[in-house]
Amino acid sequence: MSIEKFEDIIAWQKSKEMTIKVYKLFNNCRDYGFRDQIQRASVSIMNNIAEGFERKSNKEFKQFLYIAKGSCGEVRSMLHLVQELKYISKTEHDFVYSSSLEISRMLSGFIKTL
Repeated sequence: MSIEKFEDIIAWQKSKEMTIKVYKLFNNCRDYGFRDQIQRASVSIMNNIAEGFERKSNKEFKQFLYIAKGSCGEVRSMLHLVQELKYISKTEHDFVYSSSLEISRMLSGFIKTL
C-alpha cells in the first residue's frame, strides 16, 4: 500500500490533532511569546511532514521528517515549562506530552523505512 497524499500519513493526522489541542489549550494564554512559540512548534510538525511528502523525493522527505521530529522535541521541552508555570492542568499536559512522544516514535519508524 502506497501513500497517495500526506493527509493519509497517520503521523500527520496525529500531529494535526495535537496542534488543534495546543491551539485550544493556549488560546487564552497571556504569555504571548510562549503561546506563539509552542503553537508554531506544534504546527511545524504537521507542516514539515506535508512539505517533505510533497517534495516527492525520499531523501528530502527524510530530511523534513527529521525537522518534524525536532519540533516534537521542542514541544516537549516547552511542556516542561508549562508544568512548572502551571499554565494547564496535569491531564492536559500529559495528553500533549504523550501525543508528542507517540508522533516522534512514528516519525522515527517512518525515517527508518525510507
